[in-house]
Amino acid sequence: MPQITQWMGHQPSELRQYLQDGSDPYLNLRRGAIVVSLIGIAAMAATTLLQTGVVKQLPDPPRGNFHTKKVNSSDEAYSYGGPDSPIAITTHGVNMILASMGGQDRSSRHPWLPLLATLFAGAQAATAGQYLFWRMPKVDKAWCPYCIVDALMHFATVAFTLPEARAALQAYRDRRLSG
Repeated sequence: MPQITQWMGHQPSELRQYLQDGSDPYLNLRRGAIVVSLIGIAAMAATTLLQTGVVKQLPDPPRGNFHTKKVNSSDEAYSYGGPDSPIAITTHGVNMILASMGGQDRSSRHPWLPLLATLFAGAQAATAGQYLFWRMPKVDKAWCPYCIVDALMHFATVAFTLPEARAALQAYRDRRLSG
């Protein structure tokens, strides 16, 4: 049986204990990023079912210009070589991986990790913003409630990653000044 070695300075048992039982402001924010990523996955799971023909229709709110099928059946939604909802699910999965990697000291020992989490989440939020503030109202002229939830979860992920990214930047600066 192969021996499990430490990764990023932590034994698996230390990391498990920290993630499951720890409590500090950055860990709570990382957990928040995981929760909102799971909400985004749930929203995009519904639209994936629609985009792949598993279901033919999804419920829309009775008021407003909501038309989920129109938005999720647009050429734009399939312009990535397949439907865009599974791609969104994958990006939420990457957010969860980045949020769950590393121990309590990751912003000082591995500042690249919280910075990468914010950069990755920021790129997703920019894409979600383009859909939310331009594509749906101007091009599709319809709204998808599932896509709105997804976009909000991308924005929330950025918000959850920013404080630790700031700390990582400070740690990186401190390291450069001292060394």
